[in-house]
Amino acid sequence: MMMTMKIPVLAALLLFLSHSSAAQDPTFDLHVHLRNGAESIEEYEAQVTSGKRQVTTFGGMWFGGPHQALQGDVAQTRAQNDAVIALASKHPRMLPIATVHPYDGQPALDELKRVAGRGVKVLKLHPHTQKFDVTDPRVLKLVQQAGALGVVVLMDNANIIAGDSEHLFDLAVRAPKTKFVFAHMGGLNFRFWNILALARTAQDFFMDNIYFDISGTVVLAADSPIEEEFVWTLRNIGIDRVLLGSDYPQFSLAQTLDALEHLDLDESEKAKIRYTNALRLLGK
Repeated sequence: MMMTMKIPVLAALLLFLSHSSAAQDPTFDLHVHLRNGAESIEEYEAQVTSGKRQVTTFGGMWFGGPHQALQGDVAQTRAQNDAVIALASKHPRMLPIATVHPYDGQPALDELKRVAGRGVKVLKLHPHTQKFDVTDPRVLKLVQQAGALGVVVLMDNANIIAGDSEHLFDLAVRAPKTKFVFAHMGGLNFRFWNILALARTAQDFFMDNIYFDISGTVVLAADSPIEEEFVWTLRNIGIDRVLLGSDYPQFSLAQTLDALEHLDLDESEKAKIRYTNALRLLGK
């Protein structure tokens, strides 16, 4: 009888030790919205600590909610980019993420070049909230320049807009020298991205410039009827192409890490998603 009682206790202990170990693993959170600047960083770090997690590096952007680069407001965009860069200089764990509006044309290209010169490695674009069409030639020109400058383009891919994934696929094809991270991995349309497993088999057609962050979507998929298919998709995409993001403040890092831990992936796959892949891509 006593042995029977010990089994659940042992299982609980092993689960606790597993979670404690995961909490100490290096973590790169690529998707953190700093809507209130330094105050948001303090709130984010406090939430990470209260969730008994630690973050090695986080990608911080002023972009999000009511704050985004609006067409024609180049001076404000420049000021906000400078504010993010200044925050990163005071917070060593922060990777600054800048933005511009593609429809601003040459001023947007100039701003991209300026922030790249100041060490920015990631440009965030959001077709839905910035109200631009991914198929517009100005978008292609902007992301091509990002590639030439060695800047990774992080683009929303939650499929809020019809044809979102299809248009982003085509953009990546037309800008093969630019590295893209498609945030949210298509949302509930993540199934579309299994096409990459086929696209890579086509002769002289290499899709090696597409990466994904699984912010939000991983929380929804874990412990759900679609979890098995989600994991299957991650492997079809290529585990080496998958990055972690919390999408704070919409989700916490603890929620995101718990969801990742729940997936039927081995520890080496989880470690790549949690940290190694982003480190290799961004070198922070």
